[in-house]
Amino acid sequence: MSELGDWLRLDARAAKPLFDQLRTQVIDGVRDGRLPPGTRLPTVRDMAGQLETAGIVETRGRFGTFVARADPADAAMAAAANSYAETARALGLTKPQALRYLDAAFE
Repeated sequence: MSELGDWLRLDARAAKPLFDQLRTQVIDGVRDGRLPPGTRLPTVRDMAGQLETAGIVETRGRFGTFVARADPADAAMAAAANSYAETARALGLTKPQALRYLDAAFE
């Protein structure tokens, strides 16, 4: 969710509702100077779209937006893995060759 800013961290599994996490983090950001006066925040529509893309919430048409049933990491990691695989294929790497880079990144 880096598009929402480095200052924002949401946890769909936390005891605190998402709106309360957002409210608290914006207040904290203002107080500690990470969000100085004039900082433009994402629109509610943009933020909802980014949360949906990250798999944290899901929109059910006119019924509204709900916390997603799936682990948000699943969608994010699947998207990252697909992008990584596409890049590796475009460079002509085999799966074992591409996995060496991934293994090295974890070391």
